[in-house]
Amino acid sequence: MKTPIKYYSKRFATVFTVAILFLGCGDNYKRVGEEAATNIYPQGVAKNFVLTYTEAVKELSTQDSSVSRVVAILKSPINKDFDNLSFGYKEFPEGLQLDFFNEKDQKSVIVADYAIIYSKTSVIDLQGNVVLTSHDGKKLETPQLFYDRGNKWIFTEEKFTYTNPEDGTVMDGEGMDFNREFTFFNAHKTFGLMTISEE
Repeated sequence: MKTPIKYYSKRFATVFTVAILFLGCGDNYKRVGEEAATNIYPQGVAKNFVLTYTEAVKELSTQDSSVSRVVAILKSPINKDFDNLSFGYKEFPEGLQLDFFNEKDQKSVIVADYAIIYSKTSVIDLQGNVVLTSHDGKKLETPQLFYDRGNKWIFTEEKFTYTNPEDGTVMDGEGMDFNREFTFFNAHKTFGLMTISEE
């Protein structure tokens, strides 16, 4: 039995059309203006970065001098400063450690694998293996945590584990917020095993 030439020509035409469609789908369009990708470079890069935040013990007048106290110490292997942008920020791609002190100079520590400080809002976005250890040994572990320096407020919407060695409790949950002094604590959702000691 002979296959008609018409059959082969239809198959060839179909294959040829599909090949033309695939070859014609290349993107040769040159982007300009607002749609062009912009390269963003930091205005400064610092290695072995240490920044100490201080505040005066009492309000100063124009000719006064006073003893200041350390409020926080921020340490990081590398800091990239993007404050030259319209919404400036500082990036810590290799993580950071933030030591902050209460009125009695008791130290609490936050460590994270990555962080961004937004300069205009004074919010620190901590990401990756975030661990907050308070001066009295309480520990919070979560994948992301926000620290609002202006309002002295710490919060997360992620899952967390909170350990309190004072009363031997361990709490798992999702979403929480609290003040820097740990005098107010609000867990949004709790679940799993929660150990509570009774007196």
